[in-house]
Amino acid sequence: MRYRARYIGPDGTEKSKSFPDRQKRQADQWLAQLEADMARGQYIDPNAGRITVRQHAEKWLASLTMDPQSYVSTEQRIRLHVVPHLGTRPLSALRPSDIREWLVKLAAGGLAPASQRVIFANLSTMLTAAVEDRLIPSNPCRSTSVRPPKLAPRRLVPWSREWVLGVRAAVPARLRPMVDLGAGCGLRQGEIFGLAADDIDFTKGVVNVVRQVRLIRNRPVFSLPKGGKTRSVPLPDSVAASLRAHLAVHPPVTISLPWRSVDGRPVSADLLFVDANKRNLNRNRFNVEIWRPALKSAGIPAGRENGMHALRHFYASVLLRFGESIKALSVYLGHRDPGFTLRSYTHLMPDAENRPKAAIDQALGGPDPADGPATAPGPNADDKSADQRPDELS
Repeated sequence: MRYRARYIGPDGTEKSKSFPDRQKRQADQWLAQLEADMARGQYIDPNAGRITVRQHAEKWLASLTMDPQSYVSTEQRIRLHVVPHLGTRPLSALRPSDIREWLVKLAAGGLAPASQRVIFANLSTMLTAAVEDRLIPSNPCRSTSVRPPKLAPRRLVPWSREWVLGVRAAVPARLRPMVDLGAGCGLRQGEIFGLAADDIDFTKGVVNVVRQVRLIRNRPVFSLPKGGKTRSVPLPDSVAASLRAHLAVHPPVTISLPWRSVDGRPVSADLLFVDANKRNLNRNRFNVEIWRPALKSAGIPAGRENGMHALRHFYASVLLRFGESIKALSVYLGHRDPGFTLRSYTHLMPDAENRPKAAIDQALGGPDPADGPATAPGPNADDKSADQRPDELS
């Protein structure tokens, strides 16, 4: 090393880099580029990117301020799927080709495409933080040659009324109103687990969804519903009758759980549904001991698509069949974005496939429909299909 290029960094300290014999021009060019970057406010310390992906991941995770359960999930994805493959690499040495090879390994590991996308998004967010902290000049995950894992096209097929009532008959009698709340009010599983007697307003005919029971490292906590959004959902008469009958036989049980995190302050609620030992329902035990046997008894195939969440899809399909708007449905389901609701359920809207055909036929001179494009059946329509209104479930 014959030449040493010295400069004063933005932090006021002297920094340098050595170059071998016959590379004076390269040293001059390197120094000129650094000075130009500092003048434009784009300076990156050449030594900053020497920290490894593992080291940066630890600092990045420690700086996150998010929901505890979301943090646990993010930390697990980075620890299990990023660090083992990329953890020893210096940040500055990470190239788009490394990301592409890593994505191949993720796919080969048997992870579902949806899981691969979430893991990729976590890594990309982590590397964006490195760019913003001036550790690396660019995020290799955003290279044009790097493509996120594609999701397999999936079209929701809602349950029939027979399936809903079959599962309802198969679960223990004390838990049957849970099926009514899922199929008749669109509540999520954790929201049903966390529903208290005070959340039911029989006078106004609404269910106030204000909490859920979540598991953080398999320990239960109370928290706000998904997305941190509380909401009120219309309470159909049949579901109200089911809840009244349940309360007459099974009084609410006061349960105290930490709020948001396992070390959060204790919060108490008079829950409508508990297990046989008067404890809060545990998602893992409930799915194995209650839900899957009920599916088998009702002749419904086991699988992720037939989890308790399928009751929400049934609820959405019924409301759309009877002409409810996407915006209102989005509010009832607790979605942040009505666009998500539209993308998920647009194919369930009444005559969703035939309406565009009729419109084009009419515009291009084809036979005019007698009554115009089909619309949702009215409240008094003679509908003999399997799906009925939410207040006709039981």
